[in-house]
This record gives sequence, C-alpha cells and structure tokens, in this order.
Amino acid sequence: MVGHDVALQAAAEQIGRAQDEKALRPSIAGFFDEATNTVSYVVHDPATCEAAIIDSVLDYEAAAGRTSYGSADRIVEYVNSHNLKVTWLIETHAHADHISAAPYLQEKLGGKLAIGAEIIRVQEVFGKLFNAGTDFERDGSQFDHLFTDGEKFDLGEIEGIALHVPGHTPADMAFIIGDAAFVGDTIFMPDFGTARADFPGGDARELFRSIRRLLSLPEDTRLFLCHDYKAPGRDEYAWETTVGQQRRENVHVKDGVSEDEFVEMRTTRDKTLAMPNLIMPSVQVNIRGGRLPEPEDNGVSYIKIPVNAV
Repeated sequence: MVGHDVALQAAAEQIGRAQDEKALRPSIAGFFDEATNTVSYVVHDPATCEAAIIDSVLDYEAAAGRTSYGSADRIVEYVNSHNLKVTWLIETHAHADHISAAPYLQEKLGGKLAIGAEIIRVQEVFGKLFNAGTDFERDGSQFDHLFTDGEKFDLGEIEGIALHVPGHTPADMAFIIGDAAFVGDTIFMPDFGTARADFPGGDARELFRSIRRLLSLPEDTRLFLCHDYKAPGRDEYAWETTVGQQRRENVHVKDGVSEDEFVEMRTTRDKTLAMPNLIMPSVQVNIRGGRLPEPEDNGVSYIKIPVNAV
C-alpha cells in the first residue's frame, strides 16, 4: 500500500530517516487528563527548542458551565520550564469529548493554531445542528492553518508530515513528527481497540481504511494516542504503542481482520454507546477553534443544547 500512496511513502521515508538519526527524533511529554481520558502532548526539537502542542484540554465543569485552566497551565509550566518556543498548536480533529485550550495557550505561548482542512465539512454539519447562523464562518478561518493530506512542515530541524485519516470524523488528521505519529482518535491501545464512527460525518469503512493506512507505516513507528480508558484487566493508563504491536494485537483491527468484519463489529458496537458527556459544549466550541460562542447582549456566552436533534 505504501508504494501506491505518495503521502504515505513520504511519511515512511521520513520515519526511516528519524530512526537512523537520533537528532531527527522529537522529545515528547504526555499530559493525561483523567476527567476526559485525554492525552495532550508537548513535542519539541531538542536542538532548537521549537515545540508543538497537540490536543490540549480546557477544564470544563458542565453542571456549573464554568471553565478553568489547570490542565492548560500544566502545559504552560512545562513549556516555560524547558525554555521552549511554541510554533504549532495542533488539533487532530474537532473533539467531541473535551474543549480545546488552544486559544488560551496561544495567548500565553504563541504559535499557529492548525487543524485538518476538512474541518469545513464538520463546521457545515454542526453549524446547522447548532443553528449557528450566518455570522459563523464555515470556511476554517477560525484556525491559522489548515493541513492537507501529505503536507510537510517543520518543527525546528525535525521533519513533519500530515496524513488525512477520516472515519471517526471527516476531518481527522495524523501528524507524523520525526519517527512519532500522533494519531488522534483513529485507534486506541491494542487491548481497547478503535474509535467510534457514528458521529455525523463518521464512517466505519473509512475508519478501517484510515487505520490500515497508518498501520502500513514501518513497524517500529511510535504511535501516540489521544485517549485511554484502561481496558478490562489493565490497571494503568497507557497511550504509547507501535505499528507492529497494533498489527499483532489490536482487538478490533489486527492483521487478518477484514474490512467487512470490522464494519459489522464497529457499527454494532457503536449502536450501544451513549453520546460523550461533553459532546454539546465540546463540538460547539471546537469548531470555532476552541473559542466560546460570541457573548450575547448581556456579555455572557451561551452553549446551545439542541433538543431531540441527535
């Protein structure tokens, strides 16, 4: 498959160069938010101290409708204590289970806010659901940069490339930095399986193909996941694995599982799942680049909850 996929071939070659030369591998720190089971990452080039923050979390107390910055401030402290320069604030997709802290981190640390170019499809679908009106632009302009499939970028002296991996949502992207792949919600730890594909615009068949695309990368490629829920029998949270381990062990999509088998399993399983607790505030804010809806005439922002619409 790699040979027929130009972007994937470029990613595989980049990973090979990084595996051969230590200076081309990034330093990675993971920050786990147990309230949303989300892992945020600070990825940096040790030579230049240029850094990317991936999938940050804004603390949100749903019952009170209050935001706070404890999770984000842990990242600010880490960046400052290591004298890092943030050049990218990356979202792997518009999350449905937590609110992004990217605008807050951008204000504190700088950097360009980026997401996959297909965010415009997600904005269109959820803009209609939330009746966002004509003042809500559905063109991705809330972000500083929209990544396309195969697009290359730099983190200091370390190479990066973006791969479009739809299925969980239409806009999901994996970001390969050096020899490390940040794969968002496409796949979980091998003992837990894969992400759901039943959100608006999601597609189980697309998800299977996206996962198999990622699993065509070199076997030693490090995969960094966006979530962990501790599979039955495992007592510790974990969020790092490899392509080889996933191909051998993933309970949903290891080698030998056919596309049709996966689609049947995923579709059946998704029908049993409740919506994420924070889906309404999360998506509503995240399609705006992590910014709250514009305040109303009393100066207060409001989160809409569409009734009987999902």
